[in-house]
Order: sequence, then structure tokens, then C-alpha cells
Amino acid sequence: MSVVPADPKLCPPLSVVDLFTIGIGPSSSHTVGPMRAACAFAVMALEKGTPTGILCELYGSLALTGKGHGTDIAVMLGLGGWLPEKVDPAATPQMIAHIREVNTLLLGGKAEIAFDPSKDIKFHKGKFLPGHANAVRFTARYADRSEVAQTYFSIGGGAILAKGQAPVVSNATVKYPFTSGAELLAIGREHLLSIADIVWANEETWRAKSETVEFIDSVRAAMMASIDAGCRAEGELPGGLKVRRRAKALHLKLLARGPRTEPSQVFEWVSLYALCVNEENAAGGRVVTAPTNGAAGILPAVLKYYETFIGTATAEGSRTFLMAASAIGFLYRSRASISAAEMGCQGEVGVACSMAAAGLAAALGGTNEQIENAAEIGMEHNLGLTCDPIGGLVQIPCIERNTMGAVKAINAAYLALQGDGKHIVSLDAVIETMRQTGNDMRSKYKETSLGGLAVNVVEC
Repeated sequence: MSVVPADPKLCPPLSVVDLFTIGIGPSSSHTVGPMRAACAFAVMALEKGTPTGILCELYGSLALTGKGHGTDIAVMLGLGGWLPEKVDPAATPQMIAHIREVNTLLLGGKAEIAFDPSKDIKFHKGKFLPGHANAVRFTARYADRSEVAQTYFSIGGGAILAKGQAPVVSNATVKYPFTSGAELLAIGREHLLSIADIVWANEETWRAKSETVEFIDSVRAAMMASIDAGCRAEGELPGGLKVRRRAKALHLKLLARGPRTEPSQVFEWVSLYALCVNEENAAGGRVVTAPTNGAAGILPAVLKYYETFIGTATAEGSRTFLMAASAIGFLYRSRASISAAEMGCQGEVGVACSMAAAGLAAALGGTNEQIENAAEIGMEHNLGLTCDPIGGLVQIPCIERNTMGAVKAINAAYLALQGDGKHIVSLDAVIETMRQTGNDMRSKYKETSLGGLAVNVVEC
């Protein structure tokens, strides 16, 4: 399946709340999206009455790596009326165990129905539906033998689209609309605005600036909380690969070294920050989709680097970081895709690296041209990155890949800041190259666990 270039005239304006969501791991496309789809279907099914049963059928990447990504768990929680931002990760194991024990669930949190996960969730491995590589179909059956059915596509970053329904197009008109990096730079030059200021102004289309500040601060707080949680946790990650959590032990070792004087220690700390977040994600913990769960550790790690190692760091600088990063994320969302099932890991880790590089360059006072250059460098050296998780789990190589992406983002930012913003490859060109590369990439390298490390490393 190919991703067609976006028509700028048809792209609704995106908001920071579309890009950053606080949810649970391990995957935005395989966990967050299906949970939202299941919750939406529960509402639809109950409008007709109480079903006698519900069948959930998973296709494409959701079927091939759904077990390792917790898609079956997400579906059960969603049918139970839970949304990713509301459910308590610590309570989910008990809720799922109860459903499996009694073979019933409380549909939409209101009506008890028969539901046997072993029979009512089907993984159609090897079958893809037209529309998107991540597809789930729900069918509700009623006592009068009638049915209600709906197919949903999980299109990346936790966003979903119901089959047969056109994407919701906002009627909002932002103050400074942009659909390309070139337009973004032109707006900045014409109005003497930074990239972050352009996003701040556009967000006022939907809410007061104080509310956007509150949202961005909550995103930052959730990112820092996921780092803190990862530093405290230990033991094995779920899923059967017997991957041990390393963040706590690494944190203690780094603390024991004392003052951070050696340059190499900076990168060890940055790697630790990313490790913390992605171990939390792999364990089904609370993380920020930024812009996906599989790449959730990169922006928090680079932001933590800014706040910890830059002596002039401020709260306003952290907000600038996230707002500038958002502008870059909007371009990838509208002109290509952030779904690994369509783009491979370049669409997740590559995009997060590009966003983080831009955010750091902005927080460090870079010009718009330097910020755009940083974003371009961050993606240029992730082009062709495949998504080949071993065992369908967001663990190997995903966790370490976030540490690499974070360090690469910092390097990209400083490279850009050393120049004057002039460069040969534009951000628009690299986004289009990513899209074309994703289209050319064979499906076995796009979150199916049918190629790459997934088949060349023997599972433990």
C-alpha cells in the first residue's frame, strides 16, 4: 500500500493536542488506536440495544504483531468503555484477567455481554484490508439476528479513521496556515515570527493561550514522569523475550560516578532518559505519544537534556522546544505518515528525531532556518530505517533505537546551529523522500515482524 502525497488544500490544520496525547504503551498504532476504535464501536453498538456478542477481527500489521503489541488487551479495554488517557495502567492486568476468567465484559461500561477473548478476537495473519495496513473490524450480533459492523483503520500516533467516513475536516482557519517547510519559513520572514510563535498564534484558533500553556506543561510533566518511573522500575518486561529492564541499574551507576564532568557521560544520561521512557512503554505504562509510542522516548530525552545540561534552560525554553517540534510533526503528519506500518521505523523514530532536533535548536535560540535544517538532518540520517520488532514486541530493537534517535537529534541540532541555515537538502525534500522510501519498502519491513531482525534472531 502506498501513501499518496497530501494535497495542501485538503489538509485540515493540526493542533498540538492532535500530536501529543498522554496514554499507555506499548504502541500508539496497535494499542492506543485500537482501544479508541473499540470504545467508539461500543457506543455505536449500544445505540441499537444490548448485543448478544461482539466479534473483533484484526488484519494486516494489527494481526501480525498484535499479540506482542497488546492489541487484544487494548480491544477489550476499549469495548469496556476505557480510553488510553483515562485507564489506569496498573489496574489493566486485573481487568483483563477478569474478562478472561468469566468470559464476559461490560460493554461501554454499561451492559454486560458474553465475550470469550479466545474466540471473539481473531487474528487474520497475512490478510490486509484496502485502506491501511492497520485494520480492525467489529461486528455486534443481536437477539433478532441483526448485526452492526464497522471497520476502523489505526493510521498512526493513536489516530483512527472509520471506513466509509471521510476524515474530519476542521472549519477552523488558523492565523498562519502552512503545509510545507518552505511556507513555514516564508511566514516567519514576512511576519518576523519564530516557528514556535507561529504555532502559538495558530493554537489560539481553538483555545486561549493560557490553556495551550497548561496543555504543553502537562505534556512536559508527563514526559518527565515517565523518565522518573523508568528510573525506579526493575525486573523483566512482559512478552516472553525475557528482556530485563536496565534503566534503574544504569541510573544508579551514573549517580555513583558523581559530577557529570566527562563529555561521554552526557550521552549516557541522554540514553538513560530514552531507555526509561521506552521501558515504561514496553511494560504498558503511561507515556506521551510523541508522535508515536514506539518513538516515545526521543523527545523526552532531548528535552531532559536541555533542562539538565543547558545552564540557561528555562520553562519558556521547554515550551518553545515542544511548540517548534510540533510544527515539524505537523508536516510529517500532513505530507507523509507517522505510521510504521506504512513508513517503517523512519516514520516513527526518524520523525521523532527530526522533531526533537528542531525543538532543541529552537530552545537554544536557533533561527528558523537553522531549526528547519536541524529537522532535515534528523530525518536525512534515518531514511530507510525499517520496523522489524522481534516477536512483535516493542522491545528489540525499539528501546535502544530510541536512545540512538535521541543522541542523533542532539547532534543534528548542534550541526545546524554551527551553520547559517543554508543547506542543499530542504526539509520538504527529505519528507517527500521518506514518503517515497516508505512506499518502496517491502511490507515485511513495516511492523509485520516478517523480515529483518524479527526473523534473523532466535527468540528466547
